[in-house]
Amino acid sequence: MNVRAVAAQVIYQVVDQGQSLSAALPPAQQKVAPRDGALLQEICYGVLRWLPRLESITQSLMDKPLKGKQRVFHHLILVGLYQISFMRIPAHAAVAETVDATKVLKKPQLRGLVNAVLRSYQRQQETLDAAAVAHDAGKYGHPSWLLKLLQKAYPEQWEQVVEANHEKAPMWLRVNRTHHTRDSYRALLTENGIDTDVHSDAEDALKLASPCDVTALPGFADGWVSVQDAAAQLSINYLQPQSGELILDCCAAPGGKTCHILEHKADANVVAMDVDATRLLRVKENLQRLQLNAQVICGDARYPADWWQGEQFDRILLDAPCSATGVIRRHPDIKWLRRADDIDQLVALQSEILDAMWAQLKSGGTMVYATCSITPQENSEQVKAFLARTSDATLVTGTADRPGRQILPGEENMDGFYYAELKKA
Repeated sequence: MNVRAVAAQVIYQVVDQGQSLSAALPPAQQKVAPRDGALLQEICYGVLRWLPRLESITQSLMDKPLKGKQRVFHHLILVGLYQISFMRIPAHAAVAETVDATKVLKKPQLRGLVNAVLRSYQRQQETLDAAAVAHDAGKYGHPSWLLKLLQKAYPEQWEQVVEANHEKAPMWLRVNRTHHTRDSYRALLTENGIDTDVHSDAEDALKLASPCDVTALPGFADGWVSVQDAAAQLSINYLQPQSGELILDCCAAPGGKTCHILEHKADANVVAMDVDATRLLRVKENLQRLQLNAQVICGDARYPADWWQGEQFDRILLDAPCSATGVIRRHPDIKWLRRADDIDQLVALQSEILDAMWAQLKSGGTMVYATCSITPQENSEQVKAFLARTSDATLVTGTADRPGRQILPGEENMDGFYYAELKKA
């Protein structure tokens, strides 16, 4: 199928229907030739990164918006504008291919409209671009509520965060230390013409100089290596699992951290729990590929009595449900699927899970509270509130004023992440 037509359908599903990009994109990639999969991804990611700017330009060029069944053609115009404005594709080719997509989308009568809008943009590009960045949403490519939140939380760093959110995320690998040391696997990659960098804190992490298909990675099918951001790999530094311990990975899907625990301590008794049965299939697949064993349970972390009748845990990794504002560079749709009031709802849910899980932790045990968020409400403020109401909890990471460790997007090429290590008396 025409790549631009498929891209317009994906963006329609995300923006108008509220689907996540990670749900909408993979089936769409099956509709295009294998060589076009990367182009489709680039267009979809790009349009969602710069949506307010492209919307502003579209409004300037159209007398009235497209509605109802014609909405997919509105998104097709965004696809065309993104190619002209941001990609190296020659403008005439971008316009021709985008206009041709009207036939695939079965509305050839809109061919003239799409063509006229894109040609008008070409003629007035400088003026229209200037107008589109005159407002903050267009300039920074973030919704106003999120910009305000970042500006308040990070008055010195918010522009760096915004900039990092627009960058293409690097591909990080986690070397399975039961097969290779990081250095020996790195040498293997070098032999295969794959250049890498190491990370200062994440001992199993390698960053590829340029992303590649996992099939190009030596021993991937045999479990020698996994794809996981370095920030997520740092969970092992805070959890510090020990042999023979009973360890819970709470909200575990898709299972990267579960597997990392077992790669460090294969004789630990690990329980991987998540509320989403479908996503737990990914946990099982990862365990199988890596030839690791864990008990996989579907349950709601707020109600542990419904799924756990065993003894209390020595360690709990609580990777809490969150706004995912730390991984926008990997999931640009987050900016448009999240709403300001989602944060308060998530904070309430996290608080409930924290209290429920704390009761499942042994005296002397360790809990690591983690999110892939960068909002203080979900992270440092959440932990402060927990410590204030929990007399037998002691903070190990950070200070009373700034509990935990907040990693911002782009820091050492990592995703945004938060960790707080807590000890139970």
